[in-house]
Amino acid sequence: VQLVESGGGLVQAGDSMRLTCVASGRTSTFGSTDMAWFRQAPGKEREFISGIRWNRLSTDYADSVKGRFTISRDNTKYTVYLQMNNLKPEDTAVYYCAAGFGPTKVRLGLRTVDYDSWGQGTQITVSS
Repeated sequence: VQLVESGGGLVQAGDSMRLTCVASGRTSTFGSTDMAWFRQAPGKEREFISGIRWNRLSTDYADSVKGRFTISRDNTKYTVYLQMNNLKPEDTAVYYCAAGFGPTKVRLGLRTVDYDSWGQGTQITVSS
């Protein structure tokens, strides 16, 4: 499956933004795919931000974004969203959408190796 993110840009601290990730290609498997958002700031490793199970029965968030970010998915549109509120300068990074087969996993993966499809990334810059 191919993933394309959109919605990045330059915002001020306290602003809100929504990222969108649209899957194409083998979309027949989207309903069986765990989806996640990662981000990577300059000089840092790519880190898990949020994820949602293939069956939408659970979500997970990094502590740094809990209470501010919300992940959701629309399987009819092969799309996953990340609503980001109260953005902070430390949220500045390239944000990546990721997909991985879900039903064989006991829980949502938090590592990059848990996902085998990635988008090209979208830059978010939060100014103070």
